[in-house]
Amino acid sequence: MTQSPERLLSLPRLGGKSTVIIFVLTLIAFVVESQLTQYVQSTLHYRQPFFLFYIVHSSLALTFPLHLLFLILTTSLSAESLLAGLSLAIKLHFAPNDQSHLTTVRSPFPYFRFLKLIAFLTLGVTIPALLWFVSVSLSPLSDVTAIWNTNAFFAYIIAVRLFKLNWEVRKLLAVLIATFGVMAVVYGDATESGFPPADHRESFRDAREQAKPKAPLIGDLLTLCASVGYGLYQVMYKRHAALPSDPEYESGGAYAPIPDSEDLTAGSLNGSNTRAGGSAYPPPFGLYPNLVTCGIGLMTLYSLWIILPVLHYSGYERFRLPHDAIVTFSIAGIAISGLVFNAGLMILLGIWGPIVVSVGNLLTIVLVFLSDISVGQGVDVITPWNWQALGELW
Repeated sequence: MTQSPERLLSLPRLGGKSTVIIFVLTLIAFVVESQLTQYVQSTLHYRQPFFLFYIVHSSLALTFPLHLLFLILTTSLSAESLLAGLSLAIKLHFAPNDQSHLTTVRSPFPYFRFLKLIAFLTLGVTIPALLWFVSVSLSPLSDVTAIWNTNAFFAYIIAVRLFKLNWEVRKLLAVLIATFGVMAVVYGDATESGFPPADHRESFRDAREQAKPKAPLIGDLLTLCASVGYGLYQVMYKRHAALPSDPEYESGGAYAPIPDSEDLTAGSLNGSNTRAGGSAYPPPFGLYPNLVTCGIGLMTLYSLWIILPVLHYSGYERFRLPHDAIVTFSIAGIAISGLVFNAGLMILLGIWGPIVVSVGNLLTIVLVFLSDISVGQGVDVITPWNWQALGELW
């Protein structure tokens, strides 16, 4: 059961205070993850991009157990009712359109289809994420963040072309303006005329060369490929994996276990008071996306470890353990912030859709810019073009 293309690009409802809080946390987590990743690879010289990716994405397996434990401790819901509600939601999601709701509820859980979905999602998020981890050590962080966020443009193009929808002038114009601002951030410092005084220009240039990582062109190209791939991933997630918005959440209703009932009708599953064998249906806010995120983490943990020895013996990435406590704690910080970012993003994709989420994430450009001033390259490497472009994005 998939959502129609019209629903995919329909104007979203923001979803309330919880969604806005998740959005803010997601932005902060992205900036923290970005800064720590560059710090570990460039400053601490622990260049292990695949290992860092593997640690971060394997840690996603913690999202669902932590969310489930939180619900059990803070509500009257039991683990059995929560799992039963998730099972019902997934069975309805995968059920053929012509199958009755009663038949769907009594059918076995679609393990194979769900695992296949998790496998495709893991592949879809692995490629762009791995390219991002590599590019962070090659290009300036502000450039990587700006190019990465052009996925708003690619998400819109892919969605319109893939589902043969009509172009919406307002959305296209908004995405193009944002993309222009992104390119100005990246390439606006190509000329230095008029920025520093002539007697300080040489020292200014030397400072910039020391501050910027090497091979920026390769890093930018890798980030561009990652951005295209991530735009495609977001569209396909919203199309095939995300559940329809919870009517009970949108109306502000509370979640509670559903009493047992054998009298299940087709209409009962469409309301907010579904009775389905004591299950909490629809699932509480964010629980299903966290289940999917957990599945991606487990798939990464149990399947992608084989690449570590391949990279080691081929010489592309010699595996070595962190050499001190600073590196270890920094990697832990990357894992925690990456967990928050990815879990929050999956929730937002289901509520807002890929285009709104991608455009909203453009705020990370401003946040990374500010964090670079405070802990990164410093204000002396920021050009007037950057300020003007960031003003356009804001």
